[in-house]
Amino acid sequence: MVNAQPPKNMLTVRDNRTGKVVDIPIQDNSIPATAFKVLKAPRAEGEREENETEKGLRIADKGFLNTAVIRSEITFIDGDAGVLRYRGFPIEQLATKSSHLETAYLLIYGSLPTASQYKVWQDEVLHHGVMHSDAEQFFKSFRYDAHPMAMLTSAFAYLGSYYSEANPSLQGQKLFTKGDPESLAVMDKQIYRLIGKATTLAAMAYRVRQGRNFVTPPTGLSYTGSFLYQMDHLGEENYKPHPVLEKALDVLFLLHADHELNASATTVLQTGSSLVDPYSAIAAGCASLYGPLHGGANEAVIRMLISIGKPENVPGFLEAVKRKDKVLSGFGHRVYKTSDPRSFIVRQIADEVFRVTGKDELLETAMALHHEAMKDDYFVKRKLAPNVDFWSGLIYRAMGFPLDFFPVLFAVPRVVGWLAHWRQMMLQEGGVKIWRPRQIYVGPGKRDYVAVDERVAEEGPRLTPSPVVHSG
Repeated sequence: MVNAQPPKNMLTVRDNRTGKVVDIPIQDNSIPATAFKVLKAPRAEGEREENETEKGLRIADKGFLNTAVIRSEITFIDGDAGVLRYRGFPIEQLATKSSHLETAYLLIYGSLPTASQYKVWQDEVLHHGVMHSDAEQFFKSFRYDAHPMAMLTSAFAYLGSYYSEANPSLQGQKLFTKGDPESLAVMDKQIYRLIGKATTLAAMAYRVRQGRNFVTPPTGLSYTGSFLYQMDHLGEENYKPHPVLEKALDVLFLLHADHELNASATTVLQTGSSLVDPYSAIAAGCASLYGPLHGGANEAVIRMLISIGKPENVPGFLEAVKRKDKVLSGFGHRVYKTSDPRSFIVRQIADEVFRVTGKDELLETAMALHHEAMKDDYFVKRKLAPNVDFWSGLIYRAMGFPLDFFPVLFAVPRVVGWLAHWRQMMLQEGGVKIWRPRQIYVGPGKRDYVAVDERVAEEGPRLTPSPVVHSG
């Protein structure tokens, strides 16, 4: 008698609590988390009812370290090999041969456009860059020292108030999920608007803090050329941004356009899964990117280099990092375990920019830090190589952008990636299911209400609210 062998594309799991054995299919090197729900067991003696043991096994994955939430065709990353591809195209090829707007088409629609397709795409995006005149009053309502990311996040949400046609709450839940020509046309129009107006909103956030009048997007310039024009134009006749700086910013935009399911992209999808309008979803992504663990890293690099000062201070700084007295910004990555492929491209761009702007005084310090860290076993063993943020901050600084504007320069191009993932989810087979993660409840079991005069005070800094000292 021949023993039957289970198929190789199966994971066999035995629950030692009950002896039950289940075969779970493996597809694309993944298993469905819901398959574990069949592993139910009676509650053990003394076990908390809140564990819900009788309802099946749950998967715990704090921070989504190994949980796939969607099937995607957009971006592939191999962190161990230092590989980044948009729709199959290596980022190195796109950075040298393509443009941000062409790559945006690729990310959103899946292929590189023909000349005629690209003309329609570029014309529509640039045409939709103009803002309603009411936006001037909106931006001027912020305090003079408001952070530009706070303004940009608010502006994306504000933008949605103009377009009731784009709101599934008003037009029907299937507005973006039907996939028919009419639905796709409505979706495309919002994509044009969001990408086209992203640079305009960013430029308005910049100029309002400079006390300057706003500039209407010009005609005849590229996407990044138009952005620089709106920021820099002061009434000069026939003004055009410097072509080297325009090209450098375009490549930086391309490199930052998407990076798979990072925190902000995941936020856009989580928010979008409720079928909210795309403007609200993009605003949520912008808020996520605002955090210092995400979009603020290139700003942190410059502040770190300023704190180090001169190249001769680098060894002492690195020793402080080893003692965990200091934080090393711009090195290492949640995904890349060798090197960030974007960092090599950005380093080349930096040389071109510095030939125009002059060398940043922090460049020598940055190069010394890079050199010392890369020959130190402490950082090599921990795979802490420079990432894209290490050099991009120096470029932005050399071009004259304020430090707190750096996250905006990350958010503007990332709108493309957010929209690509949002569109893919709206059109996925089987429709959209609202994202509703599980939790593991470890709080108190059932307890009875106690009258106020019978309660015992809970003590401790985390158990009571902090008092506030009021002035005036």
